[in-house]
Amino acid sequence: MTWDWSAVSDFMPQFWDGLLVTLQALALGSLISFVLGLVWALLMRAPSRFVRWPVGVVTEFVRNTPLLVQLFFLFYVLPEWGVTLSALTTGVIGIGLHYSTYTMQVYRAGIEAVPAGQWEAATALNLPRIRTWQVVILPQAIRRVVPALGNYVISMLKDTPMLMVITVLEMLGEARLFAQEHFQFTEPLTVIGVAFIVISYLASLLLRSLERRLVR
Repeated sequence: MTWDWSAVSDFMPQFWDGLLVTLQALALGSLISFVLGLVWALLMRAPSRFVRWPVGVVTEFVRNTPLLVQLFFLFYVLPEWGVTLSALTTGVIGIGLHYSTYTMQVYRAGIEAVPAGQWEAATALNLPRIRTWQVVILPQAIRRVVPALGNYVISMLKDTPMLMVITVLEMLGEARLFAQEHFQFTEPLTVIGVAFIVISYLASLLLRSLERRLVR
């Protein structure tokens, strides 16, 4: 087996296209999972069990169902009900929704780790409930959960190749297409393997920097 640099050169235009799609799916999927996970966590602390129970059922169902099955459902079943989305939009929603059930648990752990004295102090100061969450509880909780949220960003990155099954040409999809067209598999797969390592490393550095800033 010989390494063909010309194959790498030929693959690079498709690689950049796939990289852009991968980063878009990762960024938007992370945003959805972080925001929706926080919403789930807050709803699970609602005083009414008629709110907590449905949220618990939905999040447990999503968390215990494979992401691949969810992607197939969103892409192939929803159009039969009149809901048609592009492949990339479907993939972003699928990843974001799936991982929001995990980030919900992270947020919940962070909220529960806030000392009870903080709640008592807010009550003593007669702060409204919304204000208590905004300026007392959430800032402390989020600082505690940044490392765990960062781990899920890396996990989402590693799950983006699943989008290939719903025709999204991210990095692996582009590599597979190139390999089938040119019968050269080693070079494109090696390039995307290195790309995943580099992106994961850069993401971890960024998250460590954010964590240090939040601690200060």
